[in-house]
Amino acid sequence: MKQIKGALFDLDGVLIDSETLYTEFWAEVGRHHHLPSPTFAYDIKGTTLNDILTTYFPEPEVRNDVDRLLHEFENEIVYPVFPGALEFVDMLRAHGVKTAIVTSSDTKKMDFLFNQHPGFPSHFDAIVTAADVANSKPHPEPYLRGAEKAGVDVTDCIVFEDSFQGLESGRSAGARLVALSTTNTAESLMGKALLVTDSLASLRWEDLLVL
Repeated sequence: MKQIKGALFDLDGVLIDSETLYTEFWAEVGRHHHLPSPTFAYDIKGTTLNDILTTYFPEPEVRNDVDRLLHEFENEIVYPVFPGALEFVDMLRAHGVKTAIVTSSDTKKMDFLFNQHPGFPSHFDAIVTAADVANSKPHPEPYLRGAEKAGVDVTDCIVFEDSFQGLESGRSAGARLVALSTTNTAESLMGKALLVTDSLASLRWEDLLVL
């Protein structure tokens, strides 16, 4: 049985129930700018804003406009925490596990979130945002950085993710994977993680010990 020294959590779709809102926002942006991919809003899941802007919006004025619209959107929406998510995090900490958020979100978005939920950061030993890494998911750097900031070896960590990009990032980093079927179907996640679940609240400590 491998040790569990760290738990590294993606944010949207894992801890907060926001992915549907983001999908709708980015789908509308894609339609407005006539992007050719009908799956654009899903293709970018787990990707930093900088990577999205530089990859899909080559014109500086368009990038600035999309950036402005996104932060207006993020300032206005409500960020619902998934029921039982923080209780699950606290249960892990009670077992001596270090916890970290590893998100592609930028610091502006995190400020909006923490303004709504002031106690949110206190549940985590470390937080990694887009500002902390040079490479976006699916590159392993975000989860390697998360483990480093939490003070644990990534091979002793479990990554909790909902996106394909994020799962690949965690796998490449060397962590064990738990996939949440909040954004993608459980069927599509099979084989991409050691365990697939519909929520953190449904997991027990014993479920993780066998991973």
